Amino acid sequence: MSKPVDDKLKAKWENRPVFPKRAVVTGGMPYGNKALHLGHVGGVFIHADTYARFLRDHIGYDNVVFVSGTDCYGSPITESYRKATESGEFAGSIEDYVKSNHDIQKKALDALDIDINLFSASGFGAAKENHRAMSDWVLTTLKENGHLEKMTTSQFYDTERGVFLNGRQVVGRCPIEGCKSESAYADECELGHQYSPSELIAPKSTLTGQRPEMRDVSNWYFKLDGYRELLLKWADDFDARPTTRAFAASAAREFLEPPVIYLKKTYLEDFESFKNTLSAFTLRDDGEKKTSVALVFETLKDREAACAVLSSHGMNFRTGKTLVPFRLTGNTEWGVPAPNMDGLDGLTIWVWPESLWAPISFSQTYLESKGFEKEAWKNWWCRKEAQVYQFIGQDNIYFYGPAEMGMFMGLQGVDSAADPKEGDLQLPNLVVNHHVLFLDKKASSSAVVKPPMALELLDFYTAEQLRAHFLGLGLGLHNVSFSPKAFNPLANPRDPDPVLKEGALLTNVLNRIARSCFYTAQKYTDGTIPNLSVSEEAETLALEAALDFETAMAKAEFHVAMNILDMYVREANKYWSREMKLADAEDNTEKRLQVLSDSFFLLKTAMLMVHPIAPKSTEKLADFMHAAKTVFDWANLTASVYEVLDSAFCGKLEFLPPRTDFYEKHPSQLEGD
Repeated sequence: MSKPVDDKLKAKWENRPVFPKRAVVTGGMPYGNKALHLGHVGGVFIHADTYARFLRDHIGYDNVVFVSGTDCYGSPITESYRKATESGEFAGSIEDYVKSNHDIQKKALDALDIDINLFSASGFGAAKENHRAMSDWVLTTLKENGHLEKMTTSQFYDTERGVFLNGRQVVGRCPIEGCKSESAYADECELGHQYSPSELIAPKSTLTGQRPEMRDVSNWYFKLDGYRELLLKWADDFDARPTTRAFAASAAREFLEPPVIYLKKTYLEDFESFKNTLSAFTLRDDGEKKTSVALVFETLKDREAACAVLSSHGMNFRTGKTLVPFRLTGNTEWGVPAPNMDGLDGLTIWVWPESLWAPISFSQTYLESKGFEKEAWKNWWCRKEAQVYQFIGQDNIYFYGPAEMGMFMGLQGVDSAADPKEGDLQLPNLVVNHHVLFLDKKASSSAVVKPPMALELLDFYTAEQLRAHFLGLGLGLHNVSFSPKAFNPLANPRDPDPVLKEGALLTNVLNRIARSCFYTAQKYTDGTIPNLSVSEEAETLALEAALDFETAMAKAEFHVAMNILDMYVREANKYWSREMKLADAEDNTEKRLQVLSDSFFLLKTAMLMVHPIAPKSTEKLADFMHAAKTVFDWANLTASVYEVLDSAFCGKLEFLPPRTDFYEKHPSQLEGD
């Protein structure tokens, strides 16, 4: 068959999404202090893997590099390691500790059919040296381009223990206006808000429970606050990208607001007496219902000076989200060594910055393992014909959005541009998901009902049931509760398991049409697919659904794609039942063969769509059909079934034993079937 001629289909065909020549897909890096949890697999990795598989079926397996790895550094890891060794739960080095968790993480990814080209680690293994070299290049290049500044700031110091405290060893209340976090860390809260350590409210050392004092330390900072105008241009482009969620674009823009102080209205009368001592600002009153007014400043330094003045006058105020210098280095022992520059020796790179370019290091490491030259990564990261798709959770928008984009611009040279030229690091697409909740609450290992870890889920559900369920949740729209009946102590035994809803499309509906095709062919055609032209009705049904599915997937609207697939497979079953019933009623052999031929075409199209979602079972089905790998190539969307079969078998099917399922249920679900 050729391109569709039906007017409706023709319009859809002409507006098909355009795909890059090459692509990198990344999944947010899990910390090396624990196994994978719900947020990792259900909110990031399954979506990233499905998208990578979808791209591979469009542009070729070798043209898609899917990488991630264990985030080896950072205060959560050192703190967990300290507790584990002090309690006797772990014996060994911190590298051993991280490696043990990395192995558990990789085991979970394999069990969930995550076909990642390289799941590496920033602190050991093949990528370690590449990552250190990449980190050195980033910092020295930013320094040479004039985009770094050396800043002396105060850091929390526990006088009882005699040590500087890392970010997770200090807790307090977030100082950002409107934030209610009571478990904020030294310079960021759990919602990703950034602030100076001195602004943290009621700080407390997690080592001793005492209030720490502040001592001066010097570090390198990226001048992120100078990138506001360029980042506003990036935000416009981010808004327009097909894979951008509306809430993510809005959240990114919140950090691009000018520097603001929110002052309680009750202080306005006293404020009048000294307001002229402040740098130029605009006073904004957002209405009677607001208890504060906004003092909008031109620069961050002006706002900081104003904060000091307000504090000296006993004013009650809070600061708003804005761009601040992005700290690149720290003084922790466990970290990527920072290059020695201008007398600042012995520093390590703060975990957040180095984790942003870790996917580049991992891409380089993977390509080298395949025989490519050391600089080959640039063909995936620095070319207009390539695209990078980074799958992240909503808490990380600040880092992967303004911080990463600003640094990537800074690597261009002295002058930066929001639209990188050919050869410079291109600005990635961000595919952001909301939270996966557990039983309507944010998943937390400290909750009364502990959320199951990734591998525990596989004791009750198959990987493909979980994949289909998480893809169908609509995390691009809102937070969604994951409520597996097997882990819900309040579940009604008579109620269906919500996790099996999407999986039933595979284990029931898709299985039904696949078995019907095979068993009918075995009964009437000696197990051979009829080589007939597909009917216009079947062709239209298949191609219209496939083009809609392709568009939804290209936008990373996974829940929409799942709905399209669901409706299509059900319609294909209805077509089979209706037309075969008529053929059987007439005992019409010719019509029966036509229906069988049409239904194999409908099945072939379903396989093309479902392949990224349920890969192993769909490949098993392809093997029973003796289909070539080209059955999963979207270039063959309109091809006949025979055009994607292994010609050596002449359309002959593998024999399918009675009651055989291609898409299987978990053994625990078979009781009573």
